[in-house]
Amino acid sequence: MTTTGRFELAAAEAVDGGDFAADVRAGLEARPRRLSCRWFYDAEGSRLFEAICGVPEYYPPRAEREILERRAAEILDRVGSVDSVWELGSGSAVKTRLLLEPLLREGPATYVAVDISRSALEESAASLLGSYPSLRVLAVHGDYEEGLRRLSGWAQPKLLLWLGSNVGNFDRAEAARFLRRVREALGPADRLLLGVDLRKERATLEAAYDDAQGVTAAFNLNLLARINRELGGQFDLAGFRHLARYDVVRGCVDMFLVSRRAQRVRIEGLDLELSFEPGEEIHTESSHKYSREELAELALASELRIDRLWTDDDGRFADLLLAPSDG
Repeated sequence: MTTTGRFELAAAEAVDGGDFAADVRAGLEARPRRLSCRWFYDAEGSRLFEAICGVPEYYPPRAEREILERRAAEILDRVGSVDSVWELGSGSAVKTRLLLEPLLREGPATYVAVDISRSALEESAASLLGSYPSLRVLAVHGDYEEGLRRLSGWAQPKLLLWLGSNVGNFDRAEAARFLRRVREALGPADRLLLGVDLRKERATLEAAYDDAQGVTAAFNLNLLARINRELGGQFDLAGFRHLARYDVVRGCVDMFLVSRRAQRVRIEGLDLELSFEPGEEIHTESSHKYSREELAELALASELRIDRLWTDDDGRFADLLLAPSDG
């Protein structure tokens, strides 16, 4: 662990190139082929995601920001006394400021940021500490599992944030299983603020994941560029196109990289050669959307209770304050 001022960076052993290489091999040898969305967020991927958050079609960040701007004081009042805010998948922590600012007016606090992108952690920590000298930042370079491991050992009252509809990357059964594990890491006085994208019409959802400027397409294709950079891949990015498709029955937007032609691709670092047919898909992400009824079912299956639910004015997005069901 390295410490500079009030910033601490804790690196998890699980986050290394070996994991990336093994996951890429397993996913590209599978049928149908897949690449995990956890690998989107290298330095370039993190930069592109921040750009996605600014495109007109991608409404979730603006909708959630609207909720937090209007409801931050109410959220903290319902949470009660906490001395730390934890965040899974913290990214740039831009929206998190809306909760940290009123909390810090009450006195010093600790912010524990968990993210798989080391560059995002370092940049957000520097920005936060520049704005809030009374804030202590503990950055955990790791995945959700690492975050939960550390969360369970923190005894003081805390507010856990899982914003941005990251829960949507799990299917519904996986989401319930993961949230039950979150529940096990929470004390009776702890609370979870969960951001969830709501079901809506196909056109809005598919446009949100396939913007006219092509930023989401670049973000998706960066997975192949990362394989080229880190594993000696020989992907021709022009040989693949981005596809976003909404499944109304599952309530899920799926993203793919689609081969434009028959082609062979070698990955030197894996000693692997792959053949792709025209139109063959590599699945890269699923983003599940919820109705209010499905949110109630998710909370019940996760052994959590909904203390309060807020939406933006257009009803596009929801933030739920969740408490242990026996709390």
